[in-house]
Amino acid sequence: MSDNDLAHSSSRVPMPPGMLIRELDLSDATVASTVHAVGLRAYAVEAELIDFDGIPALSESLQRMTSRPLRWLGAVTGEGAVAAFVAWQTDSGQHITHIDRVCVDPAWFRRGLASCLLDHLLAEVTASSEVRVSTGADNQPAVKLYERLGFSRGVDFEPVPGLRMAQFVLHG
Repeated sequence: MSDNDLAHSSSRVPMPPGMLIRELDLSDATVASTVHAVGLRAYAVEAELIDFDGIPALSESLQRMTSRPLRWLGAVTGEGAVAAFVAWQTDSGQHITHIDRVCVDPAWFRRGLASCLLDHLLAEVTASSEVRVSTGADNQPAVKLYERLGFSRGVDFEPVPGLRMAQFVLHG
């Protein structure tokens, strides 16, 4: 296991064989390009689920994505392919972590990767923080995932006409 590979003993969901959770370095152009492509594929599926193709991440450039002050954690195959990732930002002054995105490559759907990544993030990285996340209110797989992990659903909101978002919070 390399220095970038993270132990995953706290997960309630076992990782698929050969899969590792590790920090992702988006200053590496290959990693950044792969993460961007996985995100585009995942958000295309969400756009269909929620019947809204204006998800901001679908039009986000690689440069814009890598310029954001986010930390990245990925589920990576033994061959080094990024199968899923989570990105977040923590406001240390207020002890609030904002999950910016959770994406699973559609080729890796239904294998528990989002659960594993979020389990790890919640147990190892943000254990004493309040954690906030939002998703399309009609994205039932994501809504069920956050509820299963103990998040409380707040009031839905509509940032633009036609897009209803669900907010979730987990108190650390």
